[in-house]
Amino acid sequence: MSGVTEHDVPPVGEEVHMPASSILPLINAAGLASTIVGLTTIHALSYIGIAVFLVSTVIWAVKARRELDELPLEHGHH
Repeated sequence: MSGVTEHDVPPVGEEVHMPASSILPLINAAGLASTIVGLTTIHALSYIGIAVFLVSTVIWAVKARRELDELPLEHGHH
């Protein structure tokens, strides 16, 4: 068996929620990559990278939380 039950699949006609497209994951990854590269090269790059990473993480989390709060009440939070 594949492990998928009828409770895992939304009923026919129910809209499946998809998050809005965002550049935040790319910015977040670039900040993390800059931090790692900066550790072995220019330390100032690490400071900039960690700042970009942390700010983009917070913004991304806030946007995701706001988007989750906008879902209809009958939408199950699994």
